[in-house]
Parts: sequence; C-alpha cells; structure tokens
Amino acid sequence: MANLKGLASFVSELKAERTNLVNRLRHVDAALSVLGKLHGGSSHTLSASARRRISLAQKARWARARKPKRTISAAGRKRIAAAQRARWARVRAQQKKTS
Repeated sequence: MANLKGLASFVSELKAERTNLVNRLRHVDAALSVLGKLHGGSSHTLSASARRRISLAQKARWARARKPKRTISAAGRKRIAAAQRARWARVRAQQKKTS
C-alpha cells in the first residue's frame, strides 16, 4: 500500500510538470508568433542586383501606366491671355462705373 501512495504522488508530480511545460510551450509559441509578425514573415534577403531588377521593372510598369502630359499650344495660351485681359478690363470698367 505504501508503494501505491508513493506512485500516486509521483504521478501527480509528473502531471504538474506536464502542465507547467505545456504553459511554457504556449508562451514560446506566442513569442515566436509575435517575432514572426515583426520580421514580416520572410527570412531571406535579396541581393543588390535582384533589388535593382525589381526596381527597374516597377519603374517600367509605372511608365507604361502613366499618361502623357497634355500641353497647350502657344496660340492657345495667347487666346486665353487675351480673353483674361478682356475680362479684367470689363471688371475694371465696371468698378469705375460704380465708384
């Protein structure tokens, strides 16, 4: 009987140790999860030439997507400037009339 009592206490100690180990393992898993998120999940680095190729490819994609800028002709600019001068002349004339 004394032998069974000692065995029971030994089993309870093993169960307690197992519980402690499971808890510690959970903490380690949580720490690894947080560290993995901080690192971005990737453990490899790119060489300088690979980064350059990727950069050039992205710039080429943006260049294809970019629309050409529209410019106005000299005649169009002159027409707009003349219309604006005429508008301001009317505004000044209206101000002279009212004052």
